[in-house]
Amino acid sequence: MAQEFQIKGLSALDLKNGEKREVEVEGIEGGKVLLAKLGSTTHAMSSNCTHYGAPLKLGVLTPEGRLTCAWHGACFNVATGDVEDAPALDPLAKFEVYEKNGAVYIRGEEATIKASRRKPDVKCKAQGEEKVVVIGGGSGTIGAVQALREQGFKGEITIISREPNLPLDRTKLSKALIPDTSKLEWRSQDWYDSASISTVFDEVNGVDFKSKSVSTKSGKTFPYTKLILASGGTPKALPLPGFKELSNIFLLRTVPDVQAILAAVGEEKGKNVVIVGSSFIGMEVANALSSNNTVTVIGMESAPLERVMGSEVGKIFQKLISKSGVKFHMEASVDSAQPSKDDQSKVGSVSLKDGTSLPADLVILGIGVTPATGFLKDNPAIELEKDGSIRTNEAFEIEGHSGVYAIGDIATYPYHGPGGNGCLTRIEHWNVAQNAGRSAAASIAQPSVAPKAFIPVFWSALGSQLRYCGNTPNGWDDLVLQGQPDEAKFAAFYGKGDTVVAVASMQMDPVMSKSAELMRRGNMPSLSELRRGKSVLDVGLPQEIKI
Repeated sequence: MAQEFQIKGLSALDLKNGEKREVEVEGIEGGKVLLAKLGSTTHAMSSNCTHYGAPLKLGVLTPEGRLTCAWHGACFNVATGDVEDAPALDPLAKFEVYEKNGAVYIRGEEATIKASRRKPDVKCKAQGEEKVVVIGGGSGTIGAVQALREQGFKGEITIISREPNLPLDRTKLSKALIPDTSKLEWRSQDWYDSASISTVFDEVNGVDFKSKSVSTKSGKTFPYTKLILASGGTPKALPLPGFKELSNIFLLRTVPDVQAILAAVGEEKGKNVVIVGSSFIGMEVANALSSNNTVTVIGMESAPLERVMGSEVGKIFQKLISKSGVKFHMEASVDSAQPSKDDQSKVGSVSLKDGTSLPADLVILGIGVTPATGFLKDNPAIELEKDGSIRTNEAFEIEGHSGVYAIGDIATYPYHGPGGNGCLTRIEHWNVAQNAGRSAAASIAQPSVAPKAFIPVFWSALGSQLRYCGNTPNGWDDLVLQGQPDEAKFAAFYGKGDTVVAVASMQMDPVMSKSAELMRRGNMPSLSELRRGKSVLDVGLPQEIKI
């Protein structure tokens, strides 16, 4: 039951327009709320982001009332508390706030104030003829099915996933190597049951677009009126001698993959771990396994993540992770995997083309993924792109297939962010998949509503927390670094000509979130302005959205 609570140390609602302030709640240990003023109205809401708990006082508040988290780009509507952009799933709780007798009070339930969130209203008893089938069990899937119920869709919803678990936080697999699904799943089975969302653990082997049905390996058939393809990516293997034949060589995509890696490392650790690939997965796993193991990363570039971030920034990451004892062999090519002398069935070393031999008790491959669209490969009704992905429009609807959507790692869509100009691009980011799922759900539940633009955001754990927004489908040709790069405290602005197309930052919050909002509004400073010392934190936010 809602109660009245006094705000500590506040005698009046004296916030200025656009100001936000975290305040303590009297009578609740650790109880805090966030106050934010828009126009003449002061709003009171949960103080922390519902994704990973970041203090929202550090976030970015826009003129129309979007509050964006400084850590990972989750966005909330200040007036309602509702989620507007991934990766948060739970909305913020809102509280009545008012002045009385020379003090400020809020009205709410103690448990809700402590929880710093409210649960979305998804309870539903499915009815009618509409049937949505979602193929896949990742970020796009949870974004889609929750948004369908939140936006009033009452028809049947069925998830078909080849993974043996409910949709989970896959980002923690490479960043933290968590093997327990109960610590990773976003929602419980009871949640899906209450929302009348059926979960089927099976592998799809075909889609009949004419009869509108999905078939699985177990022989079952699922009819649909709307279809969302969210099958994700398949990790690439290395087609070199020894990598197929020897054991203790791992890919990383699922919980069973993590469990197998940790079993090979063992409780005593002290293993020689070789990681092939110096992009995000490889670097995150190297960071996660660096304690009490000897970890070596092999990369073909001159610096980790050079293709995305450039060598200057990549060397910052290399220096950070090297502090944990990780060794690097850059500008190196793998020749083969050799068996262990003690057990010829297991890997014992990795040979490089320059003749170097690296001892290896286990090998982890982090060399990218391909779109998981094998079940559509020989389907005459759909044409796959050269990389196996599926072309969609801005609403993630597949061309020529009304009511069929492709989201996440398998979707190639027109990108309208800075420097994009509608260029077709495929983005393998957690946030992009979840936002695409939300967009597809909105098109199904509210067909008359135009798709909402978003700027891609991702993050990584590379010895310190990396934030990144934007995209470079047409490449980048210039870079401006602000901050103290030698201390891994920086903001990197990537330009195509004088247009900033992407921003990366470490220890410079909320530079990334502010840049994403400026990009949405076409108000991002030019590269030349940033080179002269201009700060994005000093730039105002226009209300108009221009992408």
